[in-house]
Amino acid sequence: MRRLPAVAAGLVVLAASACSAPMPPRSAVPSAAPAGPATLPAPTGAHPVGTTALYLKDALRPDPWNLDVDARELKVTLWYPAERRDGRRAAYMTPQEAELGLRRLGVGSVPDGTLSGTRTNAVADAEPAGRNLPLVVLSPGFTNPMNTLTSLAEDLASRGYVVAGIDHTYESYATTLPGGRVAECLACDSDTDPGFGTGVVAGRAADVSFVLDQLPAKWRGSDLIDRSKIAMVGQSIGGASAMATMVRDSRVRAGVDMDGTTYARIPKNGFSRPFLFLGSPQHVPGGRDTSWERDWKLLTGWKRWLVLSGAEHQSFTDGPLMAGALGIRPASGVLPAARAAELTRTYVAAFLDLHLKSKRQPLLDEPSSRYPEVRFCPAACGPR
Repeated sequence: MRRLPAVAAGLVVLAASACSAPMPPRSAVPSAAPAGPATLPAPTGAHPVGTTALYLKDALRPDPWNLDVDARELKVTLWYPAERRDGRRAAYMTPQEAELGLRRLGVGSVPDGTLSGTRTNAVADAEPAGRNLPLVVLSPGFTNPMNTLTSLAEDLASRGYVVAGIDHTYESYATTLPGGRVAECLACDSDTDPGFGTGVVAGRAADVSFVLDQLPAKWRGSDLIDRSKIAMVGQSIGGASAMATMVRDSRVRAGVDMDGTTYARIPKNGFSRPFLFLGSPQHVPGGRDTSWERDWKLLTGWKRWLVLSGAEHQSFTDGPLMAGALGIRPASGVLPAARAAELTRTYVAAFLDLHLKSKRQPLLDEPSSRYPEVRFCPAACGPR
């Protein structure tokens, strides 16, 4: 198997160029010793958060990566407003998932339990609460399991959203399936094939549509969801998949692409549903990735293109929040992990509150002195 370039800067491995316009990694400097299990930042909303996992099988669709199975299996992690705050906190990942993740990162000398012992804020299998809740589908970057977006998912749930995070099987280093089976990254063998990115986003769009079909029958809290208010948010190729899904499935009303090169072709007559590009400086006009400029011209509805100064490709994930636990000291000039998480949570929530809850969001109208790192493109930012 051809190995992807490992970056010891968090829980992640940068995807190959077929999945996102790659950034050359800034060197991360090992600290004296790993700091032990991390604690994810507390959610900022008013609601307690619950979480549970669903396992779905699409018997009508063969798996695109594993030719030895005749159905597409998916793990879906739900985060949602809960009745109570007390109860057993959900694990961040299993010990086996943590082992595979550290192996893929090439990070050594990290004590057992550093990642699997990370503290989350969600109560496992808590009773859901609320009514008419908007639904947000989350899709992670290539090679990243869904738990690398846990901080964002928990925050959205605390603000009154149901979040459905999809592990796209065989596209990450570890997906735990029923019976403890672990699916590893079969797609990593194909990431330089012609048309790879286009095929991945088409497959993920099919995954999302299947999950939306199945959710009402598979989760006891589904009657709390307002199915007229659905959005999708993704990082890297997960963000590209948000665009692909919206082109395919009209149920998804709004979308956010966090630092992902796009592949799905927008109709030439334009696309009017709301969309937010939220990225690192590689995505400024005239930057290394030109796909946003191409698509921006075809977005005819509400749209924003925001770039965070100092951000890197993984700044929109939990990866930087785990750096201390892994004994990694971030390089100089990189947006601090806590600030990156705050900016990501704040702007994604503002977009969703505007388009799914009809709450006015002045933050999205112009630059803010509270968040000077955020530049509004294309007019107010250019290549650096």
